[in-house]
Amino acid sequence: MLLFSLSDISIAAWTMAATAVFLMGISKAGLKGMSIFNVTLMALAFGSRASTGLFIPLLLVGDVFAVVYYNRHTQWKYILKFIPWMIAGILIGVYVGKDLPEQEFKWGMVIVIFLSLGLLLWWDRRKSESVPSHWLFSGSMGILAGICTMIGNLAGAFTNIFFLAMRLPKNEFVGTAAWLFLITNLFKLPFHIWVWETISAESLAINLRLLPAIFAGLLLGVFLVKKINEKNYKRFILVVTAIGAIAILFR
Repeated sequence: MLLFSLSDISIAAWTMAATAVFLMGISKAGLKGMSIFNVTLMALAFGSRASTGLFIPLLLVGDVFAVVYYNRHTQWKYILKFIPWMIAGILIGVYVGKDLPEQEFKWGMVIVIFLSLGLLLWWDRRKSESVPSHWLFSGSMGILAGICTMIGNLAGAFTNIFFLAMRLPKNEFVGTAAWLFLITNLFKLPFHIWVWETISAESLAINLRLLPAIFAGLLLGVFLVKKINEKNYKRFILVVTAIGAIAILFR
């Protein structure tokens, strides 16, 4: 539960939160790979646990936009293959994360961030063209994605690995991921409201003030998705994410 009012939030915290939400908008518009950086900034601004609930309504805004914009590219067979495992992981995350003290929660987020970074680096260097078909692959990725999305909104690395492994073209990748995250974020919503109590009237008031940032990010993301050099961008995100993860520990 948020323990501060709008008047208690510093300019620095607002700046980090607005930047996080702006980058999240870019990501939701199709430029994947920013989720870890977003979470790091929001955790620095509001604390590890509170930031998870603050993100959910804003994520849903981005999800709706992505679904509307990329819906025609959605591949439902991959969603149906992945989502049962991800929901199971979310339920595990609800139980594991509910009573974790802030320090342990913070360490958990940092571990997940570095695990995600490692997986992204491993997949980037893996040159195999085969498509994993065994249920163990989709099951393990789905459960890990579910746990990480509940504890820290950090499912991106695991879902990216799964969709990359399926060799989905860019637009199908984005359209399929858009529906997957809309469904799972809606599923997480009641747990944040009534179990973890990280969504409240105060958090929604903060969300309203951050809406312009996500709309700006969505508009810019649509423009950039075909322009940016993804290789250099990925390297940048990996470096700043690692720095941000370490910074969380010293907040």
